[in-house]
Amino acid sequence: MVPEGYKNQLGVERVITSPVKDKVIMTRKSKTLLFSGFKWILALIVAFIILFPIWWIFESSITPAGELFSKPIKYFPEHPTLASYQYLIDNVGLLPKIRDTLIIVGATLIVSTVVSIMAAYGFARFKSKGLALAVSALLGSMLIPDVVTARPLYEFLQKVGLYDTYTGLIIVYTSGILPFTILILQNFLKDIPSTIEEAAAIDGCGFFQTMFFVILPLLRPAIATVCIVNFISCLNNFFTPLFYSNGISVLATAITQLPLRDNMYSIPWDLVSAMGFLIIFPIIIFVSIFQRQIMEGIIAGGVKG
Repeated sequence: MVPEGYKNQLGVERVITSPVKDKVIMTRKSKTLLFSGFKWILALIVAFIILFPIWWIFESSITPAGELFSKPIKYFPEHPTLASYQYLIDNVGLLPKIRDTLIIVGATLIVSTVVSIMAAYGFARFKSKGLALAVSALLGSMLIPDVVTARPLYEFLQKVGLYDTYTGLIIVYTSGILPFTILILQNFLKDIPSTIEEAAAIDGCGFFQTMFFVILPLLRPAIATVCIVNFISCLNNFFTPLFYSNGISVLATAITQLPLRDNMYSIPWDLVSAMGFLIIFPIIIFVSIFQRQIMEGIIAGGVKG
């Protein structure tokens, strides 16, 4: 049996490694490298599956209409052009649609965040049967499809004069994202000990000072998370602006207002691709920048058993 080490005549210890031990170490390294390579290959495959349709939409948006159906298929346009985007600006009213989208989505995010913070604080800090019932009803409303409440809500907005108005759309948008936002913020607030507020009160802080200088800084990751998720949800919302407005048009519904062409099966695929890419481009930017905050916020604010 080969010793692990010995000392020579000068008293210096020398280590003798066993071939069997070296083989075990190399096997472990090989398995680690193999597993790491498998993860990278799997990640690349999933990334290709997700990103290829996005690239195809962008490539179709900068390809002239006459080259979209050329054979063989070309994955890179020979004559790239921005004519589709210019056509949307000149003939479809793209800039007013972007303006309406920013007004509605921006106001919705502000109103929903303020209301959700107040509601989540009340649900997290105060306990009663009435509040528990209110939370259950709020979460239960998430299970009701939009199409079920469409008819009564449509008639209500018409009777109160809010149909096809910015105010009416903001209210409907806000009501759709409030349950999710309150749920996330409530679970964040439950993790913040109330002793922090008691310490602030001892130092002379009032309720509003405690909220602005103690609670809100701690809620900043959660607020960023819900704002990003709600931005994506509002931008992708197709049913609400289509059903509750007529003159106001946002980017999500603008794709239904594109002019038809007889020489391309009556569907202008270049314009459809350009409008589709304009809708998903802000989402790509937001997710790319804030992906870590989104995942951490959702996991930290998830429902605990």
